[in-house]
Amino acid sequence: MSVREIIIHPDPRLREKTSAVDAFTPELEKLIADMIETMYQAQGIGLAAPQIGEQKRLFVLDVSENHDQPQVYINPEIVAKAGEVQSEEGCLSIPGVTETVPRAETITVRALDQQGAAFEQQLTGLHAICVQHELDHLDGKLFIDYLSPLKQKRIRKKLLKQERLATQNAEQA
Repeated sequence: MSVREIIIHPDPRLREKTSAVDAFTPELEKLIADMIETMYQAQGIGLAAPQIGEQKRLFVLDVSENHDQPQVYINPEIVAKAGEVQSEEGCLSIPGVTETVPRAETITVRALDQQGAAFEQQLTGLHAICVQHELDHLDGKLFIDYLSPLKQKRIRKKLLKQERLATQNAEQA
């Protein structure tokens, strides 16, 4: 297992649609292990493959209280939605930014697990929100896409400024 670098917005790879996973190989097992380790290292509760440069329909998450129950979703799809809730969200690929976005309150998700077995879950609360957030990543969508153009522009400027400052600090070190 190894920690992978998390891609930061506005990297165009975050906007690419992913391809279905069609083979359960040792390489896939390693990718999943790396994603779980990277998610924990970054103190996140979810991580999609595109966030580490892998254009596969795969994400991991752990919304458990002790952060010790990672779950794997391969080729996920939402098959039912109900209600709406406003959710304050952040993203490992958009550091330092949180905004309130609308999400379905209850979802039913269908996916494959790490061994390729199909499963279906009906989810509410943080778990449902996290699945929707990570699934958006697989379609090249970010939580900030739900915001007004003005807010999106402000966030982009903030991230570019952070990047410039980080580059300047690295050059001075």
